[in-house]
Parts: sequence; structure tokens; C-alpha cells
Amino acid sequence: MKYEAVIGLEIHCELKTKTKIFCGCETGFGGDQNTHVCPVCLGLPGVLPTINKRVVEFGIKAGLATNCTINKFSKFDRKNYYYPDLPKNWQTSQYDLPIAEHGWVDIDVEGEKKRVRLTRIHMEEDAGKLVHSGNTIKDSASSNVDYNRTGVPLLEIVSEPDMHTAEEARTYMEKIKAIMEYIDVSNCRMEEGNLRADVNVSIRPVGSKELGTRTEMKNINSFKSLVDAIDYEIDRQTEVLEDGGHIVQETRTWDPNRGITLSMRSKEDAHDYRYMPEPDLPPIVTTDEQIEAYRKELPELPDARRERLEKEYGLSDYDAGVITASRPMAEYFDEVVAGGADAKLAANWIMGELAKHLNAENKTIVDSPVEPARLAAMIQMITKGTISSKIAKTVFEEMWTSKDAPEEIVKAKGLVQITDTKAIEEIVDKVIADNPKPVEDYKGGNKKAIGALVGQVMKQSKGKANPQMVNQLLAQKLG
Repeated sequence: MKYEAVIGLEIHCELKTKTKIFCGCETGFGGDQNTHVCPVCLGLPGVLPTINKRVVEFGIKAGLATNCTINKFSKFDRKNYYYPDLPKNWQTSQYDLPIAEHGWVDIDVEGEKKRVRLTRIHMEEDAGKLVHSGNTIKDSASSNVDYNRTGVPLLEIVSEPDMHTAEEARTYMEKIKAIMEYIDVSNCRMEEGNLRADVNVSIRPVGSKELGTRTEMKNINSFKSLVDAIDYEIDRQTEVLEDGGHIVQETRTWDPNRGITLSMRSKEDAHDYRYMPEPDLPPIVTTDEQIEAYRKELPELPDARRERLEKEYGLSDYDAGVITASRPMAEYFDEVVAGGADAKLAANWIMGELAKHLNAENKTIVDSPVEPARLAAMIQMITKGTISSKIAKTVFEEMWTSKDAPEEIVKAKGLVQITDTKAIEEIVDKVIADNPKPVEDYKGGNKKAIGALVGQVMKQSKGKANPQMVNQLLAQKLG
């Protein structure tokens, strides 16, 4: 029997506020353990929380950016469960009246557009962090708890089970990450736990409409782990069913070192958490005027920006998609084009040489030593014919390690392209005289033989001859 996977994601997005959701403790990553804490976030008796207004603003903006309906009346609830990283023994979250619900985002997978529906977006506080003695909770003899993260504001973005492959899930999470970065509500640094996902996976016979029993994998914090964990879990569940077994509804953990999921505990349903309205926090009432004011503050979002780059500059759907996948890259591109560079060439250089150098040094585009203005100036030199694309790579290498302008590098190294027809003609004549075999092959009908002659001309001109002029002169002289 063939099976189809059904996948839903609960993405936890840590918000970039300066203080926690219900107290004034700082949210910065990397502080000494248990130093960013106070009686409120530690849940000591007699304390009263107060809502961070910025968290509500970010929740509404995230809802608007993902086509959600904003609930003008929403409230907080207590989600009751016991775990060592939860000092109050309940998590202040939202249950029946979240800040936003019924949204959607569009994703592109293998050239096909697909809509993934969002069930809801709700605000909640993060739990603390267990620091295990081993690699995972399953192979640890002991665990310590750091409460610095307790009370850090989160948005939980819950999708409908609309995805069927690991690739769709990865693309969806990348899209959510891009949107959160664009609207500037989160740093989305997965290595710091700013963005992580709980993944629900079930399988069912192809053609069936009934959902299978699902398992949940907690706290997946990289795109590679997301894909690997889903693929493994699909294979595991398929094997269980094909062997005549049944899937147990449970929470599992992903062990990246062994490449397998491991059972942690049986999966709870909503009623197991005994949700109750939070008595210490008033409901959140938002007016239409406030919602519209937040809508006006939203920047140009990835889909709109992608469409603009295609229409305004004629970029391909693929190129526009890559450029707009992150806000810093999209802004870098806009600055290069504003500096006078041809848009298509700008996209090629950003996706090509710049990306290659950034990846080699594990840098982001924000850390690029080549500023947009200098890249724009270099691209203009290619367009004017001052340098060839090949020479430009040498110039770019210099720009990467120095602050010199491309014009200065070209002048200092004598890299100006030769466009003098007479000078190129002299080299072409010499190459034709010195290479009778490819000349004979070309005249005998092997048009590809001209490539060897072009290579010789470029070599003798030290790469400075204009390649277009070289091809034209050779074609003329060889008839």
C-alpha cells in the first residue's frame, strides 16, 4: 500500500523585545545562567504580571503579514503542566481567543505554488532551558535548568496539516522566517533558538481523507534537522504499518547525531492541560484604528517585493525569489540598483560571486565587506565595457580584501579592457598565423574550433581584449 504524509508545523518565534512578556527582565541571549530573572518570571508567590505592549503590537503585525483575521478581543489563559523548566507549573499562553487566526501564506515548491493555511497565531511566554549532561535528554544522566529564557515573549504560529513532504515543510518554515524578518519582529536566529518548530507527522493511504495517528517532534531548530526528522518519521511510521503494527500518539525527540527520532512521552490533548482564563491579566481589546495603524507600518513583504522585481526589472521568477528570500539581501539588491547597476547583472553578482564568498567565510550579507555602492560601481564598469566579466572577478577579489574603489583597483593593476580594434586585430592575426590546425578545422566546418582561437587571443592579451570584438574579428578573418 502507498502512503501519503500529512504534516503540520507549530513554529515558535521569539520576539525581539528588550524586556520579557510580563516583567522588566532583559531578553538578551547568552547571559550567565539564571541572571536574567526576577520574582515575576520565576513565578514566586504574590507577584503580578503586566503585559508588554510591544508583544501585542508584534502579534498583530505578524497576523496582518500572514493574512490573518485580528481578534479585537483576545485574552490570556493558563496552560497547566509540570516540567522542570516551567517554574509556575503553568505557561501563560492563549487558548480559545488568540490574537490572530485563519490566515495563509503561499509557497513555491518545485515550480508549483501551494497555499498553506494558518490556524492561529497566539502570544505566550517561553519556558526555561534544560541543559543536559549528554547529547539529548534520552542519553543524559542529569540536567540543569537555566531560567533566563523563562518569560521571553513568543508567537506560536500554527499551520493546518496542509503539507505532505519534508520539502514543503522546509519551504513553509523558510517563508515564515522571511516574513518575521521583513516585519522586524524577530531576529529568527535558529542557532540561538529564536525560531524553532514542533512538527506533527502522520501518514495515511493515498486517496484517503481520514487523518492517521500523529506523532509530534519537539524543538526542531534547523532546516536540515526539520527535513531529516520528517523523512525519518515518515519512513518509521510506514514501516510500522507495513509490519501490521499501529502508530502511537506520542511526543518524540530528534537525535541529529544518530539521525533517528526517539519516544519521549505520550502526546497530550488540549483537555489534558486544563486551560483556564488567566485571572491576573485583563483581556486585550484592539480597535480597528489601531489595527489599521499597524498595517500602515508594515514594510513591502516578500511576495509583493518579488512581484515588483519581476515587473520593474524583468528578473526571472527564480532570481526574484532568491533575492527576496531575506530582507537584508533584498535591501542590498535595491541599493546596488539605486547605485546605477543593471538589475539583472546585480542579481547575478549577488547570487553568484558575492554569495560564494559569503558562504566560504560563513558570513551573512549584512557582514559583506563589499558595500552595495562599490558593487554598483564595478557593475557599471562592465556595462560600459571598461572591464570584462572575467576581469571583474579579479577586481571583486581585490574589493573583498580592501576598501579601494573598483576604479582605483582597475587603474592600479592595469586591468582596463582593450577595445581598440587595431590592437586586438594585431593579436588576432598573430594567433591565426600561429595556430593552423584550429584554423583549418574551423574552415572545414567545425565552428566550435573558434573557441581555441578565442582562448589564445584572451591569453595573449592577458584577459583584457573585449571578448565580443575578438569573436567578431576572428569570424570575419576566417570567413
